[in-house]
Amino acid sequence: MTNTRLQPVDDLMPLGASTRNRWSVSATRANLIRPPVVPQPVTIDAGAKLVTFDLARTAIIVVDMQNDFCHPDGWLAHIGVDVTPARAPIAPLQRLLPVLRGLDVPVIWLNWGNRPDRLNLSPALLHVYKPSGTGVGLGDRLPGSGARVLERGSWSASIVEELTVESTDIHVAKYRMSGFQDTELDSILRNLNVTTLLFAGVNADQCVLCTLQDANFHGYDCMLLRDCAATTSPDYCMAATVYNVNQCFGFVLESSVLAAALASKRAAIAEVNAP
Repeated sequence: MTNTRLQPVDDLMPLGASTRNRWSVSATRANLIRPPVVPQPVTIDAGAKLVTFDLARTAIIVVDMQNDFCHPDGWLAHIGVDVTPARAPIAPLQRLLPVLRGLDVPVIWLNWGNRPDRLNLSPALLHVYKPSGTGVGLGDRLPGSGARVLERGSWSASIVEELTVESTDIHVAKYRMSGFQDTELDSILRNLNVTTLLFAGVNADQCVLCTLQDANFHGYDCMLLRDCAATTSPDYCMAATVYNVNQCFGFVLESSVLAAALASKRAAIAEVNAP
């Protein structure tokens, strides 16, 4: 005997901000079966291993590619840091991000963004950048421009102009080295039905690594894009970051290797969709 209560009905409406995590509901029914995600396997050479991951469940997180970290007129440059290394990821990201968007991979900009009143910043965090209590720290005004360091909505916290931001991209403001602490990042990733994360940005040994570590602790599969990440720290800090990611937290690969694999994937998709 057929149970008519289980049959699909036409009045069900989609419920959910993401097409990847959505119910169907009506006044009398709730269908909790999410739409199926068709796997899009991609295999890459990550050095020690060939790694196959699902592009349909992948996102890229670009960390702190902001004026205060990467621009010659930004905060780090003002306090005497050579920001040339921090600008190294710009060119490879310019090439890679359009390819990822073309394959429906979410692009997430994870940027430092303080509240104007700095009530989201503890004294312990402020001390990292202003240990003597003097100088220009988080939220202070830069001499000359008057811009407040990494304040959300300001030029200081804006993404460098060389990197194109699309309306479909996702923005998450963070206030710690890790983008998972006190933010909505994990909720967004779960709504996107994402399991694999590509990491890029600065500083590789600080905010990028802390976020990648927390992602690993949350159960995400992590890949550091070596040439799309950089640091203004000494070279040994980058070497230790690469070592620790490979040893403990995921995989390290070059964006050119990923781009080649994605080009093959696009060609295969085009062939399938050809009339």
